[in-house]
Amino acid sequence: MSAPQYIFEASSKPSLPWHEVPLIRATEETVKGYGCLVDDPNSFEIEITRWPQQGWRPIDDGTGDEGGWVEGVFKGTWQGDVLYGENEAVNGHYVLGWAADPQKACSDRQSAPRDQVLLWHMNYHPDGGQLFYPLDKRPFIVPVALPGDNLTPDKVVAFWCEGDRGLYIHAGIWHEGIFPVEDNQRFLDRQGAVHARVSADIGKEFGVYLACPLRADKIKDF
Repeated sequence: MSAPQYIFEASSKPSLPWHEVPLIRATEETVKGYGCLVDDPNSFEIEITRWPQQGWRPIDDGTGDEGGWVEGVFKGTWQGDVLYGENEAVNGHYVLGWAADPQKACSDRQSAPRDQVLLWHMNYHPDGGQLFYPLDKRPFIVPVALPGDNLTPDKVVAFWCEGDRGLYIHAGIWHEGIFPVEDNQRFLDRQGAVHARVSADIGKEFGVYLACPLRADKIKDF
C-alpha cells in the first residue's frame, strides 16, 4: 500500500456522511492512557520505542533506542474552508481537513463557519511519542484513539486543550496533527527521529469523515 497523498484539492474527495467525535476537556485524568499534559517542554523527555526483538536472541542492553528525536514548529493554518498543516520537524505538508463538505469547500474564501473540522485521515508513530506544545497560548484540539490497528470511528475522541499546557501522546496513539480554534496557530513539535508512520484513510475505509468540534460549548465533561 502506498503512502497517502497529503496535498490535494478538497474537491478531489467525495461527499460522505459525518461521524461526530466527542470533544473532551484535556485534564490529567482524561488523557491517561493517551499521554499526559506538559507544563515545561524543556524538561520533558520523549519516549523512544526500543527496536523489536526479531528472534530468540535479545537486543543488547543499551541499544535499539538511540535514534533520538527531532524538533520543529508545527503550523496549523486555515485558508478559507480548508485547514492545512506544516510540520518543520519532519518536513511535512498536509491537508488536515475541511470546515464543510469537501465538494463545496473553498480554499480561497471562507464559505462555512469554522466550528468543526471534517477529518479524512489518522496515523500513529510506532517509533516514539510526540509532544505538541502551543507557542501562541490559544485553545486547540487534538483527535486521538488508543493503540491497535483495528481503528473504527467510534474509538476516536478529541481533546480540547486550553493552550496553557502542551499535550504529549505515547507511541502508537492514533492522531492527526493539531487543530487551531482560531485562524492559525504554532506549536513546538517534538517526536521520534525515525518517524515511522502507520496511516488510515478514514473516508475510504469507513465511508465517513470524522467531525471534530472546534467550539467550547461542545465539550463533554466527565
